[in-house]
Amino acid sequence: MADNTNETIADLKREIAELNGLSLATGVILTQLLQSICKRELNPQGAATQIMANARDAIDGFTKATQADPVTTKRALEAVGQYEDQIKSVLAI
Repeated sequence: MADNTNETIADLKREIAELNGLSLATGVILTQLLQSICKRELNPQGAATQIMANARDAIDGFTKATQADPVTTKRALEAVGQYEDQIKSVLAI
């Protein structure tokens, strides 16, 4: 039984590592795309603010409609804030 438990734990650790890698790649690509979009705008900071406001509204609507786990909602909103900070940090003021 201990061997099965250890195997299960090892499998879960591998899955978590794979998901973390996927999440990292997705985040980097998304940030690059959003930076490119915002740089083309006359007001890049304003464009980033609007995109993130829309994202927050979408998360709010989705989580209310699906009764999502509050932890998931909190983390999603935190991620939007992280993306906003990253994008705005490279945009001209």
